[in-house]
Amino acid sequence: MTTYRRSAAFIALSVTAAATALTGAVTPPARADGAATTANTASVPALTWRSCAQTGGPATQECAELPVPLDYRDPDGPQLGLAVTRVRSDRPSARRGTLLVIPGGPGSSGVQRVTQKGEQLQRETAGQYDIVSLDPRGTGGSTKASCGLAPEDRELVHLRSWPAADGSITENVERSRRVAEACARNGGALLRSFTTVNEVRDIDRFRQALGEKKLSAWGTSYGTYVGAVYAQKYPQHTDRWVLDSSGDPDPSRVAQGWLANMAVGVDDRFPDFARWAADPAREAEGLRLAERAEDVRPLVLELAARLDREPKESTTAGVPLTGNRLRQAIQLALYRDSAFARLAGLVQEARDASVKPVLPAELAGPMPDQDAAVTIGVICNDVRWPGSIPSYRRAVAADRVKHPLTAGMPVNITPCAFWKDASVERPTRITDEGPSNILMIQGLRDPATPYSGALKMREALGDRARLVAVDHGGHGVYLGNGNACGDLAVTTFLTTGTRPEGDTYCAR
Repeated sequence: MTTYRRSAAFIALSVTAAATALTGAVTPPARADGAATTANTASVPALTWRSCAQTGGPATQECAELPVPLDYRDPDGPQLGLAVTRVRSDRPSARRGTLLVIPGGPGSSGVQRVTQKGEQLQRETAGQYDIVSLDPRGTGGSTKASCGLAPEDRELVHLRSWPAADGSITENVERSRRVAEACARNGGALLRSFTTVNEVRDIDRFRQALGEKKLSAWGTSYGTYVGAVYAQKYPQHTDRWVLDSSGDPDPSRVAQGWLANMAVGVDDRFPDFARWAADPAREAEGLRLAERAEDVRPLVLELAARLDREPKESTTAGVPLTGNRLRQAIQLALYRDSAFARLAGLVQEARDASVKPVLPAELAGPMPDQDAAVTIGVICNDVRWPGSIPSYRRAVAADRVKHPLTAGMPVNITPCAFWKDASVERPTRITDEGPSNILMIQGLRDPATPYSGALKMREALGDRARLVAVDHGGHGVYLGNGNACGDLAVTTFLTTGTRPEGDTYCAR
C-alpha cells in the first residue's frame, strides 16, 4: 500500500487488451495445496524496450509492454497488456541479477515506484542489479477495468466503510451492495482476473520474458503478500527476497484481516503523533495541540464527535470536514512523520470558527473509477467474505468501543460481502517449505500493517525467514523512514546475501 489511498488493503502508458493468441510459457492454475504446477517450456514474447525517463527519475529508465493471458486456464485466449519497466545496472561488471520491486496497494504502480526509488536502489546495491517492476493488472499503464461507480461512491471515506455518527451501518450496507452490483455489471471477466495469484503468475511470466532463472525482490505492504505467495508457488525462482511491512497472511481472511488489523495499527502509532503534537517546539509553529501527550487523543476524539454533529465547511466546495473525514485524515497522516504537521494544522483549522479547513487531497474528491475498480476487485476476488449483515453490525459496535480512533471502520461491511462471483481459487497458504532466503523488515508501530500481524507472517514462514524489527513508527521501512540500522540490514542482504543469524532489533 505506497500512496495513502492505495497503501491500505482497501485498499503512463495507454495499454489496451489484445485479442491475439500467443504461445508462451504459461503457468497453469495452482494446485489446491498452494504449490506451483509445472510450467510450459514454450517461448514467451520478447520485450521491446523504449526510453520512458521522467523528471526526477532515473535517466536510463525504460518501459515495455508484456502480454499476459486474461485467464491462465486459456493461455492462447484474449491477452492483456502490462506496463513493465527496468533500470539496467550502471556497473555491468558488478551485475549479479535482477531485483523486482513489488508495489503495494492493491492498486499501486510498479513503474512509478521504480521512477521514485530506482536511482536510490542502484546506489544502495552498487549496481549489482537491474531494477525492474510492473504495473499489476488494472493499474497505471496496464489494461484497466471499470465498475462505473458514481463519484460519491468513489470517495475514500465511502470506499472505506466508516459507520454513521451513531454507529449505524445501514448506509454502508446500501452502498456496498450498490458498488458490488455495479462492478458485476460493468467489470466483466477483466475485473474478475484481478487477483493476487494472477499478479504472481504475471510476475513469473515477466521473469521468463527477462530471461532470468531467478529474481530477487523487494515487496512493500500488500507487495509483501504478493512476494510471499510468489515464494510459495515458485520457490525455485527466488534469490534474495525482502518483505517490508507485512500483513497477516491468514488464507481464510486475507484482506479482511489486513483491514481489521488497521484498528490495532492506528492505536499503536497514534502516541507518536500525540508526543509530537504536545512538544513545546510546536508552540512557535502554531501546531501544539495540548500541553501533555495524553491529552491529544481525547482532544481529537471530541473534535471528531463534534464534527459528526456539525460538519464544517471546507475550502473544497461541497465537501465538508466531517468526523469521518477527520478520522480518515488521522489514519493517512500516521503513515509518515512528515505528515504530522499537516494533520495538526487540520485539527487547528477545525477548532477555529473563523477558518475553513483545507482538506488533504485524498479526501477532497473521488478516486478515479479505474483505480477504485482494482482496489475493490483484488480484495473481493481473492477470498469469499462473510455476508451476514448482523455479524458486521455486532463487530462494528464492539470495535468502536475498543478502538475509537477508527470507530468501527476496519471491521465494517464492504462490497465484498455482496460480491457476485465466488473466488476462482483458494488463497495460498504461506508455509515454511522452501529455501531460507527471505528477510522481513518491520516497524514496531505501523498504522497499516501492524507488528502483531507481521508476526503472523513470520510464524508462517518459519526458518525460511529472518525478521528485523525496527523501533519506528510509520508504514514502510527500507529507504523510507531514515532508520540506518534497518536500511543497512536490507542492503547487506541484497548485496552479500548475509542475513542476521536470528531475528534481530534496530533501535531508533
